[in-house]
Amino acid sequence: MTYSKTIDQDRRAKRNVMVLVAAQAILGAQMSLHFVLGGLAGQMLASNPCYATLPITMTVFGSMVSAPILSGIMQRHGRRVGFLIGATGGATGASIAALALWIGSFPLFCLGGFLIGIYMSAQAFYRFAATDTASPSFMPKAISWVMAGGLVAAILGPQLVKITNDMFAVPFIGAYFAIIALNLGGAWMFFFLDIPKPEKPHKDAPKGRSRMQLLRTPKIAVAMICAMVTYSLMNLVMTSTPLAVVGCGYGTDASADVVMGHVLAMFIPSFFTGHLIARFGAEKIVTIGLVILGTAGVVALGGFELERFYIVLILLGIGWNFGFIGATSMLSTAHTPEERGRVQGMNDFAVFGMVTLASFASGGLMNCSGGTPQEGWTAVNLAMIPFLVLAGGALIWFALNHRKTA
Repeated sequence: MTYSKTIDQDRRAKRNVMVLVAAQAILGAQMSLHFVLGGLAGQMLASNPCYATLPITMTVFGSMVSAPILSGIMQRHGRRVGFLIGATGGATGASIAALALWIGSFPLFCLGGFLIGIYMSAQAFYRFAATDTASPSFMPKAISWVMAGGLVAAILGPQLVKITNDMFAVPFIGAYFAIIALNLGGAWMFFFLDIPKPEKPHKDAPKGRSRMQLLRTPKIAVAMICAMVTYSLMNLVMTSTPLAVVGCGYGTDASADVVMGHVLAMFIPSFFTGHLIARFGAEKIVTIGLVILGTAGVVALGGFELERFYIVLILLGIGWNFGFIGATSMLSTAHTPEERGRVQGMNDFAVFGMVTLASFASGGLMNCSGGTPQEGWTAVNLAMIPFLVLAGGALIWFALNHRKTA
């Protein structure tokens, strides 16, 4: 590719990145809002406190189920159609969740959470859409910039929690009205995307590797493992944080502020993560992310002060940023264009499958593994250990295998 073609290609890519950044900022606010309140609302509605985080689990499960479907739709009809479906799912899910809160139905609230998961799945494809029109050198930066759009969402979501918390007699219902507004108000931005629809493959066009062949590719397998571990551990701890903060006596507003600090930490590093990946390589950045996640767990075991919750969640956010963006960059360079939809759908199905288990385990560990919130919080953070060992072992194996092949 010539230098002039690269400039033209990246000019188009930067326009698309701007649209995706705005979508991440506005529509993305619903996720921090839902993750702050979903467990608290579940605890209020559920007959058994062990199921408090089931609504959030259903959100992640909805994302897992819809990921391969949305990937196929985008492969055939383009990114815009998939993103509009995601916004529709978010608005519909929030409407059902608001109705569930109004009538006091826990199963209906879980159904609303499941449909919100369709938006969550679509949002996960923003990072892949950023690379569709980008040159290879711009890809890591494009991913990072889109992820950086979450900064506005990190502030907007928790502030909406505070604004809407006492707006209605029914607790939390105002927040879900806000989610409806975010989806309906933000969906129009996708009409400004300039990403061409994938061409229909000719009969003699290369079809790429099968799913089993892709999974046997070391770089793809390790990237998926690292993405699964970093995202699921982040979700495991973040999902239980509002329950832990409120359980330790600090209140709903304090839990919203802690989650806001966490989400800011998830996205602020995105301004330079792409540059670090381009300079040092994705594998090293993923390794640093895993170390930071482990450090968050160690700090969490040291006490239950409010300041400590802030430190733990900030470290958790930074570790997720390095680990997940690094794993995404590894994956984006390990497949051919005709394999893109297959790999991305397979990856997000696996990632959100793991996150589904983590979010469900979070409520059980938090509320049912000990007699107090403090004991539950300790159990949540100890549960990180085997998964960090798994991802670290996969990276070491990949490095040794790569060196042997070279």
